Amino acid sequence: MQRTWTLWFLGVLSLLLAACAAAPPATEGEATESEAAAPAAQDFVTWYQYDEKNEDPASDERVGNQYLRDTIPLFNEAFAGKWNWVNQPKAWDRMSAEIIAAVQSGGDVPDLYEMGTGGGDVGVFYRNGVMQDLRPWAEAQPWYSEMDPSALAACTGPDGGLYCIPIAERPHLVYVWADRFPNGYPKTPEAFLVEAERLKAEGLYAMTFLGSTAFDGTGTTRAVWTTVSSFGGKFDDGAGAMTLNTPANIAAIEFLRTVVQSDYAPEIAFAGNFQEEEAFKDASAGSFPTGLFGYRYINPLTAPDGTQYSKGNEEDMLDAIAAGDVVLTPFLAAEGQKPGCEISVTGFAIPVGAQNPEAAYDYINWILTPEQNADWVLRPGAGFPALQSTRQSEQFQTPFYQQASEAISASACSPWSGSLERPLEAQKLIMNVVYKLIKEDPSADIAAELQAVEDEYNAAN
Repeated sequence: MQRTWTLWFLGVLSLLLAACAAAPPATEGEATESEAAAPAAQDFVTWYQYDEKNEDPASDERVGNQYLRDTIPLFNEAFAGKWNWVNQPKAWDRMSAEIIAAVQSGGDVPDLYEMGTGGGDVGVFYRNGVMQDLRPWAEAQPWYSEMDPSALAACTGPDGGLYCIPIAERPHLVYVWADRFPNGYPKTPEAFLVEAERLKAEGLYAMTFLGSTAFDGTGTTRAVWTTVSSFGGKFDDGAGAMTLNTPANIAAIEFLRTVVQSDYAPEIAFAGNFQEEEAFKDASAGSFPTGLFGYRYINPLTAPDGTQYSKGNEEDMLDAIAAGDVVLTPFLAAEGQKPGCEISVTGFAIPVGAQNPEAAYDYINWILTPEQNADWVLRPGAGFPALQSTRQSEQFQTPFYQQASEAISASACSPWSGSLERPLEAQKLIMNVVYKLIKEDPSADIAAELQAVEDEYNAAN
């Protein structure tokens, strides 16, 4: 019996061992118990106007597309096991309408929205309750105190809430052919008119600008706002109402009327289709108030001394600046005022209803680190750093950025639309009346015409 039991026990034991030995190893993709317990990274969803899957080298968005291809893996590595960045590309000209519709319908919204303020989106989003107020969170972050106040102001809504985090800013300033103004660019309207008369006698123009009503009145946001704000004027009362008929606005338009009617600006300034740029390209106009990054389109160039900058790309202007032929300066200013200019920013917002706002917070803080900030500004941001400490980075020590920094620091830049809640309508109305007053009917009463447009806009408030 003992032998029989022993043999039975050994048989059972051998069967058990055989069964264990025959068990197949875990196949690839099968998680062990410990692996299954590890948390999976949550999707962090963004809406960018860029598409990392678009590898077309001729795409208008190729710089941003490549940036995302390069950077998404870096973010996912930095936040491995926590966040997995999923970008949903959107057409730049339909993003605003899509996010408003998504929020208001309770649909799917991203955790983070790439946002620009040039179209007055801060006011539009505020009115429609689209974006979260990020001020309480932002003020607790170490980078907040280093932000350019003008950039923060561009993201600030009528209620004082911060509806986006600025990363890159796109201010306006003046491109100047140095030889046309040997004593430096004029600092006052009176000095400008003296120099303009001198240049006119030489068969030249003091300034070219976007003076047409093309592109739905975009000229409002450019030299018109630069001039108005440099005279201390505004287009709104801070509470959503348009205010055009003011002494400062009248003085600014009188100045522009004098410039135009005295032939200090070329006729091509009113031709539309950005043809005003031609007068600066050939140096027949000595200055050009425009956006900081307008230089990418102003090529080729012929300097006053005949030097050709003719690569046919953005390097032309950068080379002219590096050579000292072109300088960047603030605009002139009326007595008691700082030079004014438009400023828009690109950055990020968090929509109402975002599923993972913590992911957006992590992403914004990551982008604002020294390792990431300059790269974002130079590539998808296409601007100047909103974070003042980044301006000290090596990438921003070129003549272009150094002169831009000085000009911006000497200016009081602000969004042209202020608290206006219908910016597209407003800019068309404003540019139409300015065009009439300075070009079409220079004898018209400025105050009366401004008041009529003001009343028309405000009647719909």
